[in-house]
Amino acid sequence: MSSSDFRQIAIRTEAGKAERLFRAAVSAFCSLTRPSRREIAQLEDLTLPLFDDVSVESRRYVAAALSECEYAPAALVRRLAEEPVEIAAPLLTRSNALSDIDLIALIGRHGLPHARAIARRKELNATIAHLIRALEKPTLVKTRPPETVTKLAPIKPEPASTKEDSRPDPGVSEENARRRLRSMMRPAGEGVAVNLFLGQPTYVRLRETALTGNAAFFQTALADALDIDFATARSITEHSGYAALLSALRALDLSEDRAFLIAVAVYPGEFPHPQAIRLFLDRYRLLHREAALDKVRAWKAETISRAIRGNAIETTSAGRQASNADEKAADRKAS
Repeated sequence: MSSSDFRQIAIRTEAGKAERLFRAAVSAFCSLTRPSRREIAQLEDLTLPLFDDVSVESRRYVAAALSECEYAPAALVRRLAEEPVEIAAPLLTRSNALSDIDLIALIGRHGLPHARAIARRKELNATIAHLIRALEKPTLVKTRPPETVTKLAPIKPEPASTKEDSRPDPGVSEENARRRLRSMMRPAGEGVAVNLFLGQPTYVRLRETALTGNAAFFQTALADALDIDFATARSITEHSGYAALLSALRALDLSEDRAFLIAVAVYPGEFPHPQAIRLFLDRYRLLHREAALDKVRAWKAETISRAIRGNAIETTSAGRQASNADEKAADRKAS
């Protein structure tokens, strides 16, 4: 069928019923080798007003036809993709008219049935593949309790101090843990461990560390991304809900699909059904970035405050040790 035949079908809206016109218009369009933008727009203008008047069988027929069409009209494809998976499956599996963002949104709105069809796409974006696996089998990315630093990176213990006042400050210990984690993640040739994340964009580091299932790795990457200390990053991910993490990801200006993938990796139990996914996406869209940045500024202020307190404790301890040393020296001289 030629392009002129398609144009004739598109303008003869009075001829035939909606059902027949709907099928015939799409069939004619799919026969075009390289349709023009005008012809694509014509098909959308003709078929979309008829959409609610045609049968499930016609929608299934059109979805199958357009799934093989290289230049399928995006608006019509997206409308069909919102249908139950029994209709939408060919488009979800094959259509090039659906972008990665479209696929993420469809998973968010329709959950596992659409996700399983999307998983059969060839050359599926790795981010979406991870997301589908996380929804299908949350235990694959369930966050485990952080392993001890000794187990992760054995080091020689420091000599125990004989003074009661020389107990380590918790903040200092956490920063030491953070440095040891980084040492495990050095590039090849700079240490015994190989880090696949260093040198990667912020999102890639956050995504890959979240998907390791090791909370400490993700917390370290988050601390680096936000320029906060390890203790604060850990507190963000140890809340019972993802509200704090939501602010962190929004401050980093991640797209909603990327933010969701990280959130579901860290909090798999928070997304048991499509409504929970939809709620996350709505909350993320409504969260103003400036409000998220204010939250990060507060975290940074707490980081600085904690550092000042740590320095004060260290200074006090050093002064006490010096005073004790002076007293001992004076006692020796007196004796």
